[in-house]
Amino acid sequence: MTIHLTLEPITAEAFAPFGLLLPPPVLGGARLELIAELQNLRPSARARLSLATVAAQLLPMEAIEMERHIYSSQAFVPIDCASYMLLVALHGPDDMPDMATLRAFRVPGDTGINYKADTWHYPLSALERTARFTVLTFIDGTTADEQFVPVPQAVRISA
Repeated sequence: MTIHLTLEPITAEAFAPFGLLLPPPVLGGARLELIAELQNLRPSARARLSLATVAAQLLPMEAIEMERHIYSSQAFVPIDCASYMLLVALHGPDDMPDMATLRAFRVPGDTGINYKADTWHYPLSALERTARFTVLTFIDGTTADEQFVPVPQAVRISA
């Protein structure tokens, strides 16, 4: 049986089980400090700051895999983006995504996100047009840096 999801506008409250929204700073306002929200659960891991270009995804779409970073948060900060999609789930008891917690969000292009460690998510997907992001993850170069799995149940996402 296919799970059908419609993109919902992201809010801090709805996204809280999965991570934190990184809102754009207010012009003339105080700097937004985010260091406390970064998670590095391995002393041997080091910060990896990278740039990613993400092709636009047409909706509706089928999700075929999800990934997680067991020991690290992962932050995405848009550099040039109209909007993007997140598909997220909590970790289930079978070492797979808990499909009962699956949510699909539309994120404005001026808002970043920081996934909590061990949050299942679909690879980053731009909407409308190709997008560019700064990405921060903690890695140590081992297979424990990330895990990819096929989704245990078919998922279809619509606008």
